[in-house]
Amino acid sequence: MRTCFAAICLSFAVGSACADDTKLKVKVGDAFPADAVKATQIDLVKKDAKTVGIADLKGKIVVVFWYPKALTGGCTTESCGFRDIAKEFPEGTVLLGASADGTKLNQEFTDKHMLPNALLCDTDQTLIKDLGIQMANGKMSQRVTFIVGKDGKIAKIYDKVDPKKHPTEVLAFVKELAEKK
Repeated sequence: MRTCFAAICLSFAVGSACADDTKLKVKVGDAFPADAVKATQIDLVKKDAKTVGIADLKGKIVVVFWYPKALTGGCTTESCGFRDIAKEFPEGTVLLGASADGTKLNQEFTDKHMLPNALLCDTDQTLIKDLGIQMANGKMSQRVTFIVGKDGKIAKIYDKVDPKKHPTEVLAFVKELAEKK
């Protein structure tokens, strides 16, 4: 009984510690940071470019879903979930996956899973730090999604993400947002 109680307390403490990792530096209504970063399939969002930033996408609704590591279980589930419903997003919506991974790993991820969207490669973690989504280990981003309105301001933040259900909840929000404007 004590062992079971101790295990429950430990799992609660670990879960609480993980939840406390998020130290968001932005909130709904704030401008999304303007930093431009490298991306895979960059021509999908900006022709003949080396980097892409939110300013390049003004006038569009942008979904930026951050994942900790390409080619891992939850990240694959989430990314493929967005892939599977990508055509259902309103016209003018830009889907961007994002991580601290480099272009080589993210391109491998794109190729292996036939991802139809660009993947931001924030290898120096400029955006990750500006957003406040750096994991405690300092090497990866947390799993957080930002919906950026046509004005470049954050319309919604998802900091509690279930990789299986998340893409459809984002789709529902983006459809509502698109109808308002």
